[in-house]
Amino acid sequence: MRILYGVQGTGQGHISRARAMAKELARYPELDVTWLFTGRSKSRLFDMECFGDFEWRSGLTFASREGKLHYLDTLRTNNIPAFIRDVIQLDLSSYDLIISDYEPVTAWAAKLRGRECIGIGHQYAFDGSSPVAKANGLSKTIMRLFAPTTRSVGLHWYPFSQSICPPIIDLPETVPTTGNHVLVYLPFENQKTVTQWLQTHPEVEFRQYSPEVQSETLTNVTTCPTDYQGFKYDLANCKGVICNSGFELISECLQWGKPVLTFPMRGQMEQSSNALALDQLGLANVCDTLDPEALSAFLQNLRQQSSINFPNVAATLARWIRAGATDSPTSLAADLWRGVRISALNAPQQQTSKAVAA
Repeated sequence: MRILYGVQGTGQGHISRARAMAKELARYPELDVTWLFTGRSKSRLFDMECFGDFEWRSGLTFASREGKLHYLDTLRTNNIPAFIRDVIQLDLSSYDLIISDYEPVTAWAAKLRGRECIGIGHQYAFDGSSPVAKANGLSKTIMRLFAPTTRSVGLHWYPFSQSICPPIIDLPETVPTTGNHVLVYLPFENQKTVTQWLQTHPEVEFRQYSPEVQSETLTNVTTCPTDYQGFKYDLANCKGVICNSGFELISECLQWGKPVLTFPMRGQMEQSSNALALDQLGLANVCDTLDPEALSAFLQNLRQQSSINFPNVAATLARWIRAGATDSPTSLAADLWRGVRISALNAPQQQTSKAVAA
């Protein structure tokens, strides 16, 4: 079976999910998978060995400044004629199955040719049942039309609907520990501002990751260029994580029981909705900005943590794809959520645990 698997590469979360899927799909030699990445310049893609000789197109991306999504800059940044040309020219004739992790070139090429396209990703969980925040007509339209599919497998931290599956987790086979540092990943913020914010707590060791920094130590803050292996190592051994409200990193934190302080990119409906879900489920500490008081409160309560025992969703989906992806996402979700337990912080001094009924 020949498969075209499109991945939106603007954020690391989509690529992280794709790595987990690539590992599981590679277990079946009868599957010939071509990976296509868009949304980021090819030169800024790193640690891509597991995808073999992958395809790349410019695709579409989002532009942000100072932690806020800017729609006008987004329109200026994207080359719409090039996107349309890539959609028209993408040859799908040799593929038996087309999959999109919110990747628009693959999705629209399939739609243009009347081909089935299966969506696998977090964005497909916003089907009307998941918590939604800061939504307006424009954001809802973009969410619906960005990468349309004929069928979809949505991923979320809780089964808000019967077709939503747990997250795909990309973590190394290691036992996490609690070290001395707090991991910081705020790629959409001004990194100098982030460093200064962290330096207000000189008694705490921070490791600040970003593609925009160099390796150096600034008092209590060690800045680290984005590196897959180094980041996963520091995640495994940190005592807490400070990040934006992207889906994949927080999923990994929940799997390893790492306390999280998160705040969404301003103007971004998906991240605002993620923050709302985390707050409703009691799974993370949520704030709106680089708030000194929120940082202090988080650092004082690092021993309080939330966790979820997510199953190996990538392995299940790989088997599903190998079988032709004929079973409904609802049956997949029911099997995957069975026995999942959520340990949540519903209040500062109250921890609850509950099982998810499929």
